[in-house]
Amino acid sequence: MRWTGLIGAALAARVARRAALLDDDARWVAHTRRVQLAQLRRNLKLATRTEIGREAGFGRIASIRDGGEMLAAYRAATPLADWYAFQDRLGRMREGGEPDLLWPGLVRDFAQTSGTTAGDKFIPLSREMMRSNYRASLDIFAHLMRFGESLPGLLCGKCLFIGGSSAVETNRHGVRTGDLSGLVTSLITWPLSEIYVPGKDIALLSDWTEKIEVMARAIWNQDVRFISGMPSWGIVLFRRVVEIAREHGLPAETLAEVWPNLRVFVHGGVKYQPFDARVRTLYSGSPGGADIPTRFELYPASEAFVAMQDAPLVGGAQPSLRLIPDIGIFYEFVPLAEIDEPNARAFAADEVELGERYVVVMSTCAGLWRYILGDVVEFDSVPRAGMCGPEVGPLRMRIVGRHRHFINAFGENLIVEHIEQGVAQAARATGLMVGEFTAAPVYPGEGRKAGLEVAVEFAGGVPSADRLAAFARAFDAAVKAINVDYTTKRRDDLGMGPPIVSPLPMGAFHAWLASRGKLGGQHKCPRCANHREILESLVTPQQEPAIVG
Repeated sequence: MRWTGLIGAALAARVARRAALLDDDARWVAHTRRVQLAQLRRNLKLATRTEIGREAGFGRIASIRDGGEMLAAYRAATPLADWYAFQDRLGRMREGGEPDLLWPGLVRDFAQTSGTTAGDKFIPLSREMMRSNYRASLDIFAHLMRFGESLPGLLCGKCLFIGGSSAVETNRHGVRTGDLSGLVTSLITWPLSEIYVPGKDIALLSDWTEKIEVMARAIWNQDVRFISGMPSWGIVLFRRVVEIAREHGLPAETLAEVWPNLRVFVHGGVKYQPFDARVRTLYSGSPGGADIPTRFELYPASEAFVAMQDAPLVGGAQPSLRLIPDIGIFYEFVPLAEIDEPNARAFAADEVELGERYVVVMSTCAGLWRYILGDVVEFDSVPRAGMCGPEVGPLRMRIVGRHRHFINAFGENLIVEHIEQGVAQAARATGLMVGEFTAAPVYPGEGRKAGLEVAVEFAGGVPSADRLAAFARAFDAAVKAINVDYTTKRRDDLGMGPPIVSPLPMGAFHAWLASRGKLGGQHKCPRCANHREILESLVTPQQEPAIVG
């Protein structure tokens, strides 16, 4: 306990100055552009003698004194690019141990990541990028301090990280490959190891069924006060923790009774609202009951940290996430409508407009240059120096989807946000508790109308036909309220028929991921797709028939 108290006090002292800096909105409004251009200039200078730096003339570009002219020259010399544009050089770096290709020196760490429909990708993690991620992690605690959390009190207990699952492999060149959590876990040393659970051995288990069981049994009687992880896996773990506590004679029905000092749940990667009722039920016993006192949302990526929540939650609203502009990453934002055009425009953090959708692009301190991250965001405030008003502030955003994850089979123009809001509002309207879900178009033929199908996990078994029909109607109404194209197509059932809701048992998505070798860690199922491959692999002919609203 003596060590844990000292750790909390030391961290509080370290982040106090940063917390005060984050409180100064006027500073970030005035200086975000200058700070961002400084990140770009530094990265260009560092990469001047790399293969890509020589080809694109990074040294010449970095020497341009005017920041705006430097940025224009950088854009002219460096096209927008996805991961596949870097694939060859990344392979030479990781497999061949070649230095000085995209980033100076030998990049010794690569995060292995993959989508559900594409192959594995390997993301470079230079020493500078590891430092960037570390600085972002300190910002979490700086914001928690701003919210009124006592860091010494918080860190007197245990911090649980529900991370990834792959052990790190090292090749003959000394290059390490693993998921990001595995790479970071290896860096946890004393004194942080005093408060970290579940421990390295459990954290690196690759079988997630075994891992959840072993983790729950190792931590159920620990004084857990801080949790970080994806909500879907958190729910599985929380349920098992309560069950094991009861097996050991603790008269507990909720997580709050097992871990009475639990204060903070840090999460990111997926929209939280669909998980809210289930977390509340596990924590306090009711879908409308008390929540974990402080929930804190992140916008992390394997490539780099992007943003995080900077104000306490109000009700169940989705928080705005604030860009972290000074950790070695330069961000650009490309209008969603232009992302596939050869001459797409790109805007810096101070140049974007409210109400527009943009695809996130980053230039990292690990050698990914004008890299299309792929997330689609909208902004709630913009750092316009010299202006004032509620829309002026540090750059704050909401993630509304992925630019490759959409449904537009019949002109309905649905994105992830529409599906997520529709399911969340339908769950509230019907009192049904949902788990994972995905949506796909329904193509006309054999008596079927064009339409939309949503496959949804429901807790407690398949709901009655009446409740499923009510869920479908509420989903339909919610999507109509936020998407004019969908409303037009649905008018009088002419362009599209009512949505179909196909019920799935809880755990169906985890089983689907497991069947593809993608269970655990950061793997997740797309919320929507413009094809039926994912949905049809989940909804089998043996299941209950779909219900039409």
